[in-house]
Amino acid sequence: MAPQPHFTSSLFQFLRELRDHNDRAWFQANKARYESEVRDPALRFISDFGPRLRRLSEHFMADPRPVGGSLMRIHRDTRFAKDKSPYKTNVGIQFRHDAGKDVHAPGFYLHLDPDSVFAGVGLWQPDPPTLAKLRGALVDGPEHWKKAISGKRFLASWALEGESLKRPPAGFAADHPLIADLKRKDFIAASRFTEKEACSPHFLDEFADRLAGSKPLMEFLTGAIGLPW
Repeated sequence: MAPQPHFTSSLFQFLRELRDHNDRAWFQANKARYESEVRDPALRFISDFGPRLRRLSEHFMADPRPVGGSLMRIHRDTRFAKDKSPYKTNVGIQFRHDAGKDVHAPGFYLHLDPDSVFAGVGLWQPDPPTLAKLRGALVDGPEHWKKAISGKRFLASWALEGESLKRPPAGFAADHPLIADLKRKDFIAASRFTEKEACSPHFLDEFADRLAGSKPLMEFLTGAIGLPW
């Protein structure tokens, strides 16, 4: 029996319509569509990806629970936002380290959006103590950092992204050989897909293969902050 895709064009069409009708009345009227075309396929992907993730590292979790698991909630937190739109117009799936409590912990990520489909890895907006550990690891083991981001498989699919400081962080010279990396506020990398690729029956295999290519970077980051790989 031929493999079936986890995601279809229906998921992306729902997100496009939600972008045009981002209000509670429309969402409630289309909640059954959200569950069948978006939520349930995402939960099936998470469940099916679990064995692949364990082959990569036993310390990252694929949790297919509808609430509180790897699938990020569709509802936006608008308490402190100028944009009061109640719903996210993308699907976010995070495979967190078992020691992580929130999105700032190291993890693998999948983003599905009508305008952008990508895999993400690393640490987003780490807190000051964690950031200090990462910078210390760069200074103490520059060769390990360079090796983590220069492998053939990594360079073929991944690019370092995220925000950086405009000036060198306190305690680091402007002419340090790794100053561009020491200025990073995020230690993340992204790998891009097309919507067509996301809807392929082989997307889970391709996603797993891309994450395997990021393994040296993730090993470096988890070790730098004292977590097991």
